[in-house]
Amino acid sequence: MKTFIYMVRHGDSPKDGNERTRELTEKGRLDAKRITDILQKEGIDTVISSPYSRSILTVQKVAEQIEKEVIVFEDLKEQIFSAEDKRISDKELFPLLEKSFSDPIYALEGGESNTACQQRAIKVLKELLKTYQGQKVVIGTHGAVMTLMMGFYDSRYDLNFLLHTTKPDIYRMEFDGQELVDVKRLWKV
Repeated sequence: MKTFIYMVRHGDSPKDGNERTRELTEKGRLDAKRITDILQKEGIDTVISSPYSRSILTVQKVAEQIEKEVIVFEDLKEQIFSAEDKRISDKELFPLLEKSFSDPIYALEGGESNTACQQRAIKVLKELLKTYQGQKVVIGTHGAVMTLMMGFYDSRYDLNFLLHTTKPDIYRMEFDGQELVDVKRLWKV
């Protein structure tokens, strides 16, 4: 039985502020409407999200369209890069991503390694594949955690893939049971 997981990377958000509560910019809100329009044709059954505001807001209208609530899973949050709850600048983030993708157990003090992040997120994804078997499920997510979840099933989803994703982005993952059989990008820039 086929199950479809739609990884929806959140839209553009302000560059500063709290990681958990940053919302969307005007561009991010407009892109969230485009996401809703794209996913309207897919026959979505359930909408799930990271607990971070920007992810929830990116998929909120999809949930409203199917008259359901967004179901939030704490373990789908973005990879924790440092002990502080504020955004790391792109200048600081790129070398950290390079190091963590070349050494999956590397983490800054108070941060989370790729291995630890992938393990917590994959545990949720595997449970979702069981619970929602045969359905179409949207997951409001983030770049690094999305890449790590996808990379668990196929090593092509690596740092290079992450660096070529956009905010927002949509990837439809087709599963047969717990086995990934196809991935298709639905977002057109």
